[in-house]
Amino acid sequence: MAGQDPFVIYRGILTFALPNKGVKQKTNIMYHYETVFILTPVLSEDQAKEAVGKFRKILKDLGANIIHEESWGLRKLAYQIQKKSTGHYHLFEFSAANGNVVAELEVAFKRDERVMRFLTVRLDKFGAAYAEKRRNKAKNAKKDAAAKASSEKKENA
Repeated sequence: MAGQDPFVIYRGILTFALPNKGVKQKTNIMYHYETVFILTPVLSEDQAKEAVGKFRKILKDLGANIIHEESWGLRKLAYQIQKKSTGHYHLFEFSAANGNVVAELEVAFKRDERVMRFLTVRLDKFGAAYAEKRRNKAKNAKKDAAAKASSEKKENA
């Protein structure tokens, strides 16, 4: 166990130190995050889009790469928040190199009175795979709907 002794005497003071603690290592790992936030229902569609645009701009300014974005529209809440029973739901899926992006985004959410609730989670490899599968499923559903609509137009013409 020589060489791995966690006790170090520094200037006559016995301290406890573990290897690699307090040492910051630079990594270029991009973590995947998913943020869902609920905007107040009193906003019009244009105002909701403007608020979403503000948060999109914040993410881009902080160096995040927005992978996917969904607007779930006006939906009923499971319970009342701020005496409101509906809200405009929106989802951002993005990747960022550090946690400061998430911290800054959440500060922006807290400062904006239009945001009723928000939740940001870091996706592990299984969550990222599931999100990609969900995105591909949504793309295929849109393509199928468009193909079906165009075929019905040809039949009616």
